[in-house]
Amino acid sequence: MSDQAPPSTTSPDPEAIAILGGTGDQGLGLALRYAAAGRRVVIGSRKPERAEAAAAEVLEKVPGADVQGFGNDAATAAAEVVILSVPFEHTASTLKGLKDVWQPGQILVSMGVPLATAIGDGPVRTVGIWQGSCAELCAALVPQGVEVVSAFQNVPAHRLQHLPDPVECDVIVSGKKAPRERVQALCELVPGIRAINGGLLANARYVEGWTALLIGLNVRYKVPEGTGFRITGLPE
Repeated sequence: MSDQAPPSTTSPDPEAIAILGGTGDQGLGLALRYAAAGRRVVIGSRKPERAEAAAAEVLEKVPGADVQGFGNDAATAAAEVVILSVPFEHTASTLKGLKDVWQPGQILVSMGVPLATAIGDGPVRTVGIWQGSCAELCAALVPQGVEVVSAFQNVPAHRLQHLPDPVECDVIVSGKKAPRERVQALCELVPGIRAINGGLLANARYVEGWTALLIGLNVRYKVPEGTGFRITGLPE
């Protein structure tokens, strides 16, 4: 577990899933689900001790899980697929701190949303950003050769963490075809999640805005476990 040596920076594991911000509610939920699916999970945090504590929590809930906790740089170096699960206001600083760690062929999954909480406002609104979406901001901040895919913005954290039940939510996945399809396959390791082909990364700007809508619905309808979306009419 976390007492092992940090992963080598020379060869990201194609089977591992790194989750930066895996100490937060949604990131921890994904860590639990992927650990339960039998995948190697590497949790990253600015403070390695917080990542180690989150890894210990995953191991407690999923006995025998292959899970480790490290600082963000070591976690990023450990896996070909890296999920960024940090508040929007920490997106740029986190990625800038990793600019020398990335290797060509890695995939960054952006699940961030530019909620207005970043500027001291409420979570039921978003703020405009020049790139158009958090995912496109991420694409502007990673080195050439690292692909960015948008996914997971609208999955309730509470439902992710409650392992006995399926999540029952569609996930819109946007980005270039090959990395998008790889992330779609990862989505469907979580019981109840259906991955939807969201096309180009630019479509993330529409999907991210749904999060503020869902937060408002959760409040108005008093759904503490969180609401989600289902897209109807698609062929099986």
